[in-house]
Amino acid sequence: MNSAREGFRPLTLLIFLAASLITFAICVAAGSVRIPPADIITIIWRSVRRMPAPADSAAYSILLSVRLPRVICVALTGAALSISGAAMQGLLRNPLADGSTLGVSSGASLGAVTAIAFGITIPGAPFAGTAVCAMASAFVSLTLILSLAYRLDFSLSTNTIILIGVIYSMFVSSIITFITILAADKVRQIAFWTMGSLSGSTYANARVLAVTLFVCGGVIMTRARELNAFAIGEDNARHIGVNVGRVKLIILITVSALIGVCVSIGGTIGFVGLVTPHMIRMITGPNHNRLLPACAFGGAVFLMLADLAARTVLNPLELPIGVVTSFTGAILFVYIFFKSRRNGHA
Repeated sequence: MNSAREGFRPLTLLIFLAASLITFAICVAAGSVRIPPADIITIIWRSVRRMPAPADSAAYSILLSVRLPRVICVALTGAALSISGAAMQGLLRNPLADGSTLGVSSGASLGAVTAIAFGITIPGAPFAGTAVCAMASAFVSLTLILSLAYRLDFSLSTNTIILIGVIYSMFVSSIITFITILAADKVRQIAFWTMGSLSGSTYANARVLAVTLFVCGGVIMTRARELNAFAIGEDNARHIGVNVGRVKLIILITVSALIGVCVSIGGTIGFVGLVTPHMIRMITGPNHNRLLPACAFGGAVFLMLADLAARTVLNPLELPIGVVTSFTGAILFVYIFFKSRRNGHA
């Protein structure tokens, strides 16, 4: 199952890479202030060579201080959420599994909001307090939701998991509202987490996302063979030598870390992990050796385009990126749900 034939073909990799780079370039160039491609190349070249910025160049400041770190964070967040969704869908054998539909994103938001409201920080790294709380809350939420679903339905059917996820999200929403009332002086900050936005992203955020994606995403990709085995059922996977409990724990921890960090930086951005793996699966098939890396590229492209729409559709007014992804994802969610029911997967 680890043969080269199961991985990315060079041409497929080239297509996904080209699509990602082209989308990245378009998103960096487009916005309320149009920056010509030639100017972008010049600005980036001067920055790489550490040349001083021209005194009268507004484009230099906009590109390097605002737009470039934002687009980088958007791409990394999209890749992380998409890989998380694909891993959860493979683990649960459920095409509707995702951080937003399972309530994990809501759980991560609860952790982040709690850290903001009560000033929970780590000495020397204030941002880390929010990230750690979001990751821990995401993991606890995911474990709790799956445990409740298993107690109610041993088969972990689609309807049961989604029902528990929706109920849990509503429960968490009420707690977040209560915390918001207690921390009235931080309402604006808390509102940011509930809508989802990457407008204030920095290079420091990009580094945190990149490291988390490299570590956790890499761990998930090394479990592609085990995720393929889950497709034939846990008992059969166990019979062919898969340590089911250990793989589940690893996937749950890494997914919680990815979602937690994404939420701690960009707030709740729903449906990326649901929509992208489903679309990519139509192109690459269900084999996780191809699906997972393809989802990284596909998630980055999807979220970059969503962020571009959020910035430009109502220009100069900017929409939260979570609004765009939720609108798109809700439509596709209904389509996927009814399609899965017709195929007898629900």
